[in-house]
Amino acid sequence: MTTDRAPTSTLSITYDDKTPRLFLIATVVWGIVAMAVGALIASQLNYWRLNFNMEWLSFGRLRPLHTNAAIFAFVGNMMFAGIYYSTQRLCRVRTASDLLSKIHFWGWQAIIVAAAVTLPLGYTRGKEYAELIWPINLAVAAIWVVFAINFFWTLKKRNEPSLYVALWFYIATIITVAMLYIVNHLQIPTGLLHSYPVFGGVQDALVQWWYGHNAVAFFLTTPILGIMYYFLPKAVDRPVYSYRLSIVHFWSLVFIYIWAGPHHLLNTDLPKWLQMVGMWFSLMLWAPSWGGMLNGLLTLRGAWDKLRTDPVVKFFVVGVTFYGMSTFEGPLLSIRAVNSLSHYTDWTIGHVHSGTLGWNGFMAAGMIYWLAPRLWGTELWSKKLADFHFWIGLVGILLYVSSMWVSGIMQGLLLNATNADGTLLEYGEYVETIQYIQYPMLARLIGGVFYLLGFSLLAVNFFQTIRKGKPVDSTVEVAALNPVEADADQMKWREVIFSDPIFLFMLGIVLLLGVFFLPPFANTLALILFIPVTIKGVVTFQRSNKTWAAWYERLCANWMPFSVLALISVAIGGAVQIIPTITVNRAANIEGRLQELYTPLELAGRDIYVSEGCYNCHSQMIRTLVPEVMRYGDYSRIGESIYDHPFQWGSKRTGPDLAREGGKRSDAWHYNHLMDPRMVTGSIMPSYAWLAEKDTDIKALPAKIGVQRMLGVPYPAMTNHEIEQNAIEQATKITQNLRQPPATIYADPNKQIVAVIAYLQKLGSYKVLDPVKHEPALLGLPDQTRPKAEPETEASTAAPEAEPSTTTN
Repeated sequence: MTTDRAPTSTLSITYDDKTPRLFLIATVVWGIVAMAVGALIASQLNYWRLNFNMEWLSFGRLRPLHTNAAIFAFVGNMMFAGIYYSTQRLCRVRTASDLLSKIHFWGWQAIIVAAAVTLPLGYTRGKEYAELIWPINLAVAAIWVVFAINFFWTLKKRNEPSLYVALWFYIATIITVAMLYIVNHLQIPTGLLHSYPVFGGVQDALVQWWYGHNAVAFFLTTPILGIMYYFLPKAVDRPVYSYRLSIVHFWSLVFIYIWAGPHHLLNTDLPKWLQMVGMWFSLMLWAPSWGGMLNGLLTLRGAWDKLRTDPVVKFFVVGVTFYGMSTFEGPLLSIRAVNSLSHYTDWTIGHVHSGTLGWNGFMAAGMIYWLAPRLWGTELWSKKLADFHFWIGLVGILLYVSSMWVSGIMQGLLLNATNADGTLLEYGEYVETIQYIQYPMLARLIGGVFYLLGFSLLAVNFFQTIRKGKPVDSTVEVAALNPVEADADQMKWREVIFSDPIFLFMLGIVLLLGVFFLPPFANTLALILFIPVTIKGVVTFQRSNKTWAAWYERLCANWMPFSVLALISVAIGGAVQIIPTITVNRAANIEGRLQELYTPLELAGRDIYVSEGCYNCHSQMIRTLVPEVMRYGDYSRIGESIYDHPFQWGSKRTGPDLAREGGKRSDAWHYNHLMDPRMVTGSIMPSYAWLAEKDTDIKALPAKIGVQRMLGVPYPAMTNHEIEQNAIEQATKITQNLRQPPATIYADPNKQIVAVIAYLQKLGSYKVLDPVKHEPALLGLPDQTRPKAEPETEASTAAPEAEPSTTTN
């Protein structure tokens, strides 16, 4: 977009290119670390001995390190480098504060180092992409505020009257990530390194995936789209294909994306309306996502010849293509029928990596190859090496993704397979399905190593380019804003809120929400009013096209109203989804089953389970699917996890679901399984022998139970001595059971392994509030598979002693 500007004075601006240089170096370094850890944990799934029997190198602890390093260290630093470089040039002004830029860079690197230390040591919150402990959470929030102040201050000081498209996506990123991070990380500390989230059970699940899905949307997608809208036109020396399409792309993406989180919880006991909202909004994402992809690719019109010769263009084009692929696959996986096959399998892993490595990774490589020569004032050290990186990286990611498709679909089909009359599972032992997918998992490892090798070549090329050149800070002459342009950034709030586009849109949203949430008759009235409001909006747009366009041009000259509208757009979806679940997730509103409270020792065991990262491989949510009920037992209810802070429904199964594990096996079986899984199964789970050497922190239990009470868990009043004595007595009883023949295992009751056994034996315990309401007839199960009605007293889903399990952590 261009504007005619009246003559005015000129300013000499020297951009702060030191900050982008630092973030670019950090991107390369942390990218290597993230991918190397990824290759290690992928190899552990093929060769369990590569866990090395060391707690800080076990899969459960390293996977969160890999995901956090890939998202916040690799993509995060790349994002900051691109934003700092492009924002200065789009605003024609130096970043507002060099001091804030320094604090941002060094503070972010300190956070990454803290994560790299604490996660392998087992300090975690137990929530995907949100594992970091509360002191680090506070640091992240503080540094993000520093970044936001510096960014918006720069917008305020700009010498360019209008906000370019890339800046829209940066604004949405900064605002939405702050909102998501703060809400999902609300917690109450129990000590310096431990806390419990304020949300529990189904509400924690919903908030987590509202955050988790939109962390992908607003940390891994919107800022990279902003980078695409700036760097891709620069690389091909062409303007963006369609400014109007970019408007539609931005606002529809920002509004729709925030609603899609519940598609991670399909076929669970999440309220049906939330599942449908997540699915339908995910399907709607096809339109804006592909609109953005086409806008990027069509920017190359007249410049496709550069695809043959310029490695930067190759990386950008393939990166944007992977954006299109992954945003097609995402809505596909959100369809309930498809999700019943794909969820908890490697198909989801392949989807995530096609976005992170295909979209983010290739866009990062293209940006690095384009920026490095300009920031160090020299030529790229080797274009041939960059070309080789492109091809080996492309082969690597294609091999990775395709092998995960094969693995995920194969395992999903095997787990759901039944005999001809549908009464028995074809593959009753979970470990059988793991054995079938060993070769695809090995192919995944090979593809990941190829990708790592390619990025290592980038590192060589990058640092040789630095060595060849010297740091350069660009200096340009820019025109200062004239009085008319400066006054344009004074849009009145009445003009913002009560203009036709916003007023009609907000009125339509309110009426549409009324259709779903108002009582009978009132919701019908809302629907009747919604129709003419929609017609009015369409007619007004057709008649007042130029007026609306002029209003939007004026909005783009006003960063504050623009930012507020972006905040409103993303806040609506979160509020509509989260607020109703506050009432659902209360014991007084639960029907059917209510979770039994954990004893002090069982609570300690649960915290150890979380710290070891067992949720990375085991779910605790039996979905409302016939094969899952046949395999694991009756499907899970909302009330059975109401007191779980954090929830442990999981998102990936490398081992069986544990929601009904309690009482199925003896204490001795669990002891042997934790000490050496190969003693009882053909598992790929690592040994957890250190649990028999480390003491359970009994002294911390009073503080933990105190926080649980604050969160609404109805623990009875107990003194510190009573809490500790209760834990010691239960631990002693378990060790006495272990000594009984034929096991004759002598264990110390003070050790962590005893607490974990206590927790595992509690899983699936609940009280029956109304036996009639949990009859699973709607599943269409054969009569003989329906559970018998339990008595009105305490009940458990414990099954008779079973054959050795195939648990694979």
